[in-house]
Amino acid sequence: MIKFVTSGESHGKCLITVLEGIPAGLTLSVEHIDQELFRRQQGYGRGGRMSIEKDTAEIVSGVRTGKTTGAPITLIINNKDWVNWKDRKLPPITMPRPGHADLAGVLKYGLKDIRDVLERASARETAARVAAGAVCRKLLKEFGLEIFGYVTEVAGITAVPSKLNQRAAINRSLLMTADKKAENAMIKEIERAKRNGDSVGGVFELKAINVPPGLGSYVSWSSRLDARLACGLMGLQAIKGVEIGLGFEAAKRFGSRVHDEIFYGKKRFYRKTNNCGGIEGGMSNGETLIIRAAMKPIATISSPLKSVDLGTKKAVKAAVERADICAVPAACVTGEAIVAFELANAFTDKFGGDCLMDVSSSYKAYIKRVRNT
Repeated sequence: MIKFVTSGESHGKCLITVLEGIPAGLTLSVEHIDQELFRRQQGYGRGGRMSIEKDTAEIVSGVRTGKTTGAPITLIINNKDWVNWKDRKLPPITMPRPGHADLAGVLKYGLKDIRDVLERASARETAARVAAGAVCRKLLKEFGLEIFGYVTEVAGITAVPSKLNQRAAINRSLLMTADKKAENAMIKEIERAKRNGDSVGGVFELKAINVPPGLGSYVSWSSRLDARLACGLMGLQAIKGVEIGLGFEAAKRFGSRVHDEIFYGKKRFYRKTNNCGGIEGGMSNGETLIIRAAMKPIATISSPLKSVDLGTKKAVKAAVERADICAVPAACVTGEAIVAFELANAFTDKFGGDCLMDVSSSYKAYIKRVRNT
């Protein structure tokens, strides 16, 4: 089993990721991790923090001479903004923001200063998750599995579905969408939100290709691949909904227009449609995994909503902190990392071994058996 834990605060000295379960023998460098960290910082509508931080990772354990050793991998991402905050005497924040962890957090932990909540609840923590996901992506790539995502909607503006698989155009896009017309309209809405002191959300779609059949299991609810993916994505800040395949649309159709018919050819089972999003009965079925996630607007807005002061209990305006106007592309990159982790976890559950050679041998034997079924 692969597992990881993150540590650190938004304006603390650093973020730390400790990742366990990666087999020995995997070639790994900071360049691969830094590439994903860079992608996370891009996107139209990001706030001032992105002009300060230039995220890079330091590998401090679990890798020697460029290869994993099988020991826990420790990654450190330093917060450059820490030097601007470490000596400040900051007054307590007592005006909770609607939509944020502020109020529930201080009530749960018996705190008086909302800063003790927001420093850890901040989406800055996702940099640590992207770092973990980058390692998992590297492992999956050894076996031909690829994960990519794109933005399908921002502020109610929807991209044309037929254009969404153009990966080169997605990489050039300011909002990770290949539909240029929709992107221009999205940017206008982001600018309008900025002028009004507001924020916007959106939807992104993730795909995983070359996933072998049989990842996950039907024997226990907690082993189901779709359950793992949904749990991982719902654990991402501001995500309020997850769909796989047709998602909620499937509830509107007859079964004959939902379930993907099965065919056989070229020594493999296949489908001509993929309404199930590559998962049936809690297991991958060999088709492309398709997952969507809905992100609510950022909770911090510069025209603050009504709130109540924690101390006086009087009506006040909510606290205003530095924040993005739109972070849907960043959430999409983090979503890719989450999917990479969950797939790597399921992959090693199925083909586990202490070193990459053992995993590879198990994988090859399984694929040979499946093709001969």
